[in-house]
Amino acid sequence: MSKKRRFLLLCCFHLIIPIELCRRRNMPDWIKQKITLGKTSLIVGRLGIGASYGAPTAALEEAFERGCNYFYWGALRNSKMAEAIKNIIARGKRDELVIAIQDFRRTAKGVEKSLIRGLKKLDIDYADVLLLGWHHNPPSSRIVEAVERLRKIGAFRYLGISSHNRSLFAGLLKDSHYDVFQFRYNAAHRGAEQDIFPYFPEERPGTVAFQATKRMTLVKSKRIPAREKRPTAGDCYRFVLSHPSVDVVTMGPSKAEHVRENLAEAAKGPMPAPEMEWMRRIGDYVNKKSQE
Repeated sequence: MSKKRRFLLLCCFHLIIPIELCRRRNMPDWIKQKITLGKTSLIVGRLGIGASYGAPTAALEEAFERGCNYFYWGALRNSKMAEAIKNIIARGKRDELVIAIQDFRRTAKGVEKSLIRGLKKLDIDYADVLLLGWHHNPPSSRIVEAVERLRKIGAFRYLGISSHNRSLFAGLLKDSHYDVFQFRYNAAHRGAEQDIFPYFPEERPGTVAFQATKRMTLVKSKRIPAREKRPTAGDCYRFVLSHPSVDVVTMGPSKAEHVRENLAEAAKGPMPAPEMEWMRRIGDYVNKKSQE
């Protein structure tokens, strides 16, 4: 390489890098950033972690140390997450953890037994969020009365509800029992943009999105046209978090490298408009293919 060419490359390098660094400094790092979860007093990282896929305990603890403090002990109460939670608490960091315990029971006694059993397994006195899972319709008054008794004795702090029925949430906005909404939202399933987000008041419940990768369908190459770049799981999480009505998105890692890859992607912050358009194209294609 000639001296002149080397000089020109060095000039370009020193010009481009500061511009890129300035651009990134103006963008939030979603791993370091903490926000208040809606109208609750809970302080959360933007990327949460689900227990169902069995990421190693050490990887979960690493994610916590890097800013992921929303631990969703949900559909499958995995022992690896339970161990991570116990280890983090043993280091004196219970107040930094936000533990969400989900329950699918449909009776008041069932919900109570399930929550108390979950607290014992985690060796904690209370959950930060009790999440009533997979409700197509509003929970019965008996269940609501039972969970409010549990809240009164300090078994949990905030009540959440999870549903695939988007129209349910608009009706629950006037119900003071509920503090957190959990719903599906991703590039292929964007119905929340019409059915949930527009109805939010200024002071709204905390919001947690799940299935950001559409069960990895948005990442699988067979669902994507050859002319398009394939999204990573991290791209899917960034797409979801780029919407201002989403507080937290939960990831479902099964390996330590998945955790690290997702953390690295989320640290990039909001997606610029061209990338959002690209993700919507991918989402439209995948959604169409999945319905054929």
